[in-house]
Amino acid sequence: MPKATYSRDKMRSLAALSPFELKAEFIKLAEAHAAAAGAEDKQKHQAAQQMLNAGRGNPNWIATGPREAFLALGHFALGESRRVWTADDLGGMPAVPGAAARFEAFRTANPGLVGVEMLHKCIRYGIDTLGFDPDTWVHELVDAYIGDNYPVPDRILTCTEQVIRTYLHQEVFDGKAAAGNHLSLFATEGGTAAMCYVFDSLMKNGILARGDRIALMVPVFTPYIEIPELDTYAFDVVEIKADLFAEDGVREWRYPESEVAKLADPSIKMVCLVNPSNPPSLALSERVAAQMAGIVRDQNPNLIVVTDDVYGTFVDGFRTIAADLPRNTILVYSYSKHFGATGWRVGVIGIHDDNVIDELIAALPDAEKARLAKRYGTLTLDPGALKFIDRMVADSRQVALNHTAGLSLPQQVQMALFSLFGLLEEGQAYKQLLQETVRRRLGLLLEGSGMTINDDPKRACYYIELDLMAQAKREYGAAFAKYLEANYEPVDALFRLAEQTSVVLLNGGGFDGPEWSIRASLANLDDLDYLKIGHHVRRIFDDYHQEWVDAGRPGGNGG
Repeated sequence: MPKATYSRDKMRSLAALSPFELKAEFIKLAEAHAAAAGAEDKQKHQAAQQMLNAGRGNPNWIATGPREAFLALGHFALGESRRVWTADDLGGMPAVPGAAARFEAFRTANPGLVGVEMLHKCIRYGIDTLGFDPDTWVHELVDAYIGDNYPVPDRILTCTEQVIRTYLHQEVFDGKAAAGNHLSLFATEGGTAAMCYVFDSLMKNGILARGDRIALMVPVFTPYIEIPELDTYAFDVVEIKADLFAEDGVREWRYPESEVAKLADPSIKMVCLVNPSNPPSLALSERVAAQMAGIVRDQNPNLIVVTDDVYGTFVDGFRTIAADLPRNTILVYSYSKHFGATGWRVGVIGIHDDNVIDELIAALPDAEKARLAKRYGTLTLDPGALKFIDRMVADSRQVALNHTAGLSLPQQVQMALFSLFGLLEEGQAYKQLLQETVRRRLGLLLEGSGMTINDDPKRACYYIELDLMAQAKREYGAAFAKYLEANYEPVDALFRLAEQTSVVLLNGGGFDGPEWSIRASLANLDDLDYLKIGHHVRRIFDDYHQEWVDAGRPGGNGG
């Protein structure tokens, strides 16, 4: 294959963009190549070449069961509304008394309605397992589906919070949450909104200040890198790097003890991590979790831990760091990846009621307390007692609009049904199927590329980050690796892939990973596409080797 047509200077300047913005350049090149190849193939009566975009993590699956339950609930909910006011196209507010009995009658009368049996299972789980009052529970679902009221409570609906807490306990806490801690939840417009609310309220409440020192466990989802750099925050960022290697030279993507030890510095006020990681897609090891717990216990007791656990369901027995550090952790969870629901924008923030953030607010200087008392004084006669999670709710609506705060109620219903589905046998079978799917795709990618990764039982397999430089050293030695560094930009391989094969991947350096690493999503293409991508990566890698051979193997004989 020919070399990339972009100059090194242009590649270097484009590489300064966010990987999600740089992706647009790759897509443009990939589409141009696919169109050109398609025109040529048309003349030869062959199928046109397809662009393979594994650069974004939007999954190509959805959970149908909880969506069918949502649709069935809609039929029942509208019937409940028409009971109250029967004029054409005019309904009333559904009533609480008798709601559960009316649902059973609706179910009996509509045995073939898609989703009605799944909805029945979800409702019975709330009654039989969680102990909900039947009428109160059914009415919460119905009224929220209709969306005829503001969210009350504004933070999250009452039964819905218990449902989601139970789901998180099973899927994120491995059923072993720390005893004596009650997790309060704030329903948000997905994990992205949750991130914004966390950073914003920590600043607004004087827990963090512009220029403070925080830590990032890298590689990490790019916004966690970019937000601290904004002028609003201008944080002093310390990186905790996953740079361990196995004996055979394969990068493990694990954190050395010396890197984690940086968190012992009490000037570091917060650490952010994605767990399992993005893009390496590995859950935090017990060793690192124990080391972090020891650091908080003995050296940095006020450290705030923000953990984004969106990929936790892809690892069997996953356990969030919030279970080991309940008082210090802000948990962010999104339903987008597991349920194929990025467009629903549903997620939660979880904070244990006994937490260090509320203690830090209570210990603020009097001047700061006075400022905050004025800020939240319209909400309560005792603003000093207002918990941080409720301050986040108010801050999300500029405080003055707190009375209309809260996630859209139909969104909360779908989130509750996602959770209930996950708690049922059907949801566990669905989870197993997803895990098998991404693992199969990873195997096909590795088969095509001929590359090796470290065997790790905590691998989520949602993404994979392949270190081309480590692979170069393993296959052809240090001299070949030096040749690559001296003659090509780290993103050169990605430009070649897009321009010559219509494959779009992302640069690992944009996630604060190794500059010569490439990141692929294993969630958004068909299985055999990953075999094709692997073959294309292999061809690009072999091209580099051939160019090195043709150049006389400068710097050594490759050994």
